[in-house]
Amino acid sequence: MTPPVIGAALGTADLETYRDWILEKQRDLELQSFHAPDVLGGDWQPEADRIKALLDGYTGRLGIHGPFWGFTIHSNDPEVRAVVTKRVNQGLDVCQAVGATQMVLHSPYTAWDYNNFDNLENARDMVIQNTHATLSGAVKRAEDQGVTLVIENIEDIAPRDRRLLVESFDSPAVRLSIDTGHAHYAHGTNGGPPVDYYVRAAAGLLDHIHLQDADGYADRHWAIGEGTIRWHAVFRALAKLEEQPRLIMELRNKIGIPASIGYLTREGLGQ
Repeated sequence: MTPPVIGAALGTADLETYRDWILEKQRDLELQSFHAPDVLGGDWQPEADRIKALLDGYTGRLGIHGPFWGFTIHSNDPEVRAVVTKRVNQGLDVCQAVGATQMVLHSPYTAWDYNNFDNLENARDMVIQNTHATLSGAVKRAEDQGVTLVIENIEDIAPRDRRLLVESFDSPAVRLSIDTGHAHYAHGTNGGPPVDYYVRAAAGLLDHIHLQDADGYADRHWAIGEGTIRWHAVFRALAKLEEQPRLIMELRNKIGIPASIGYLTREGLGQ
């Protein structure tokens, strides 16, 4: 079986550095230049134009990391939800401008939720209801625009709760994302399952993965092979999926990209 082609999450300056590497295999690419509120609220069109020029000749799958700073998608406050909805729609504006077909959003679930869902009446239902109140219009727009919103685990301990949230939309425009370092953090710090369990729980709804290594104590975003994630177990779980999600390296220090690809190549896991 041919190892999967690995992509990367890059800002504009990093895209300039790794442009040839991306285009060489038309790797999946996630733009991380448009999630900050000052960018979304300002004139981001020149940045979008710069990126489109850099991506001349690119035919791979393009996505962006959507907004997330300072909010959750399941707020109980309708005025807060209105701000979040505005930010998500601004992210969809960017997708339309650059031709992106995927946008990452952050999960609403926390470790506190996990320990209190069965302590508070209707707590699980309220998360789903409030998330629908925030995202229902954006989901319809995403469907029309050909964009998939992928919900990434942050503090999630029970991956099936997030799967139920995604299933509740009953839309091809809402799918699951896994961040391997976040999952490893939940496993090491809060008693969550190992990373490969997250892959199996997501199954056919998995559309996107942030690949980063970590030690299970913090959100390291280290180069692949530098931490303690059991990568062979993760890629065995991925190999059982009928369709491969976008595999996006999300490293804090982009200098680690060549070493990460070298590790995955030596281990026969990716290229």
